[in-house]
Amino acid sequence: MRKPERILIVRTDRIGDVVLSTPAIKNIRRTCPESYIAFMCRPYTKDVLEGNPYLNEVIVYDKYGKHKGFFSTLKFSRHLAKKKFDWAIILHPTNRANMVTFLAGIPFRVGWDKKMGFFLNKRIPHLKHKGEKHELEYSLDILREVGIQITDKEPFIPENQAEDSWVESLLKENNIDYKRDRVVGLGIGASCPSKVWPSRYFGQLADKLKEELKAKIIVLAEAKEERLTAEFRKIYGQDFLDLTGKLSLARAFALLRKLSLFIGNDSGLIHVCWAVKTPVISIFGRKDPGLSPKRWAPLGKDSYIFHKDAGCDKCLAHNCKKGYLCLEAIKPKEVFDKALAILFLQN
Repeated sequence: MRKPERILIVRTDRIGDVVLSTPAIKNIRRTCPESYIAFMCRPYTKDVLEGNPYLNEVIVYDKYGKHKGFFSTLKFSRHLAKKKFDWAIILHPTNRANMVTFLAGIPFRVGWDKKMGFFLNKRIPHLKHKGEKHELEYSLDILREVGIQITDKEPFIPENQAEDSWVESLLKENNIDYKRDRVVGLGIGASCPSKVWPSRYFGQLADKLKEELKAKIIVLAEAKEERLTAEFRKIYGQDFLDLTGKLSLARAFALLRKLSLFIGNDSGLIHVCWAVKTPVISIFGRKDPGLSPKRWAPLGKDSYIFHKDAGCDKCLAHNCKKGYLCLEAIKPKEVFDKALAILFLQN
């Protein structure tokens, strides 16, 4: 197949999904070094991609904002058509992504045969729900289908010097010396209740980290997750740096680079840690193959997971009727023991 001059990569879901798509960017660039490569994403994930040296352009599609509705989508498609892309590589199936690239007149459109897959002219059977491989590999499978050679599977997020300096000042103001202290970030929130380890467990874990390792504790959560932070605060009665709802995504990336360790739920930040080479312990609950660690765990050499089977015949995820026993079964002491081993290896 002739190498295209202009390529559009499309992924319009969440932060972690876009992070796991960054190896695709690198491999496309290496196979097509002279091509113009753009990435279409949602507004809140653009910080994953801004400054990426393997990209020529980041295109923001705001399907819940200014591009909401058919006529706004049609206008966006016309805008996209002016860019005259030869290929659209759609890494995650959505009705909008498949329709927009078709309406933009992009001649070759490849993706999964799902969600209006008839708008594509190369359709790959969608089997992600079986969870037979990692999400990263599913994305790379699309590249393999069109002759892109896979030579790199490491996610990549570029450094941002301005945000890096801002985070350094923040830590200094809070008497945290990230070069000397053991600085542990706790990601206590997630997009679904079936991913959230109990806040009281995070509080008990933080107590042990503080008392036994003199660790400096930082809590990261979205503003809408303040309830989780309040529950954490009731258990952990000592000082900590509370960044609930206070960081942009770019600043969260800069902070994660400076941590000794991040411990978090199944969320986008665990994949960011993999990308920025920060040790991470991630806590998983769900058993369904398409939602399990086999598909979604961070795979870095300093990435570790906890996941327990509570004996459910079928995982109902957010509709769980058993009080998320799989998450309750993972105890703070065992997570602390793993954190202890990781932190002592750094000395």
